[in-house]
Amino acid sequence: MRPLDADGFEQHRPVLLGLAYRMLGSWWDAEQVLAETWLRWHDADRAALAEPRTWLVTVATRLALDQLRAARHRRETYPGTWLPEPAPIGRQVTDPAETARQRETLSLAALRLMERLTPPERAAYLLRETFDLPYAQIAQTLGVSEEDARRLHERAADHLGEDRARFAVDTVEHRLLAERFLAAAASGDRDALEAMLAEEVVLWSDGGGRARAALNPVVGAPKVARFITGVANAARVQWRVAEVNGGPAAIVATGTGWQLLTWETEGGHIVGIQLLSNPEKLGALVTHRP
Repeated sequence: MRPLDADGFEQHRPVLLGLAYRMLGSWWDAEQVLAETWLRWHDADRAALAEPRTWLVTVATRLALDQLRAARHRRETYPGTWLPEPAPIGRQVTDPAETARQRETLSLAALRLMERLTPPERAAYLLRETFDLPYAQIAQTLGVSEEDARRLHERAADHLGEDRARFAVDTVEHRLLAERFLAAAASGDRDALEAMLAEEVVLWSDGGGRARAALNPVVGAPKVARFITGVANAARVQWRVAEVNGGPAAIVATGTGWQLLTWETEGGHIVGIQLLSNPEKLGALVTHRP
């Protein structure tokens, strides 16, 4: 392998990995896309590439689209709720030059919400909102007209609607609520928990058929508070705060395994909770056991 092979590819790795991960919501699948992109790069006539970054982004996007289409069927038949896989703690996921808006689409809330988009809509939305590409380049990447690229982006934004406010995680309100929530959960204070929850709060629980989890979303402040206190009252439960996908989270150790808890906030209340207990998705957290 020539040194130029690695040097030319490695400088774009953060962008490519960040794009693939946002497209797929799965760290494992994103790394597979990155490996296949590397093979395409290795075999390409790089001297003929006027803009290597544009070429690499196009290849990675198309490979991620193929992966996402294949994953859709698996996720539709998934036992219970499918939640995105967190990025490994301590691993570089983002380009250091990324803006706050770009980092917002890395949150687990954003990755969950983007599951409601079609694969082309998701690609158009990310390429425009996260990487600020012009519609002409998005059209070329997706193999559609420029007008169709614009429509895909607009449809994606419409489907996400006001829920896009949940993408923002690096706010004082979010972190203060998270700290209060953890304190109440750790003490089993159901009343304090319920007071922090929006009336129609939703809790999504993902065990993947490999760990105990609610098969359907839990809706409403009383039910969610009762569910969380049930987790907190489990034998030998321990809580540890960590930063996951750019936002605060709790790694929870119970007598039966590990869980990851993240929150979505709006208007001073918690409006969504993701509880991940599928061990296949929690391997990256093993070094942060409480």
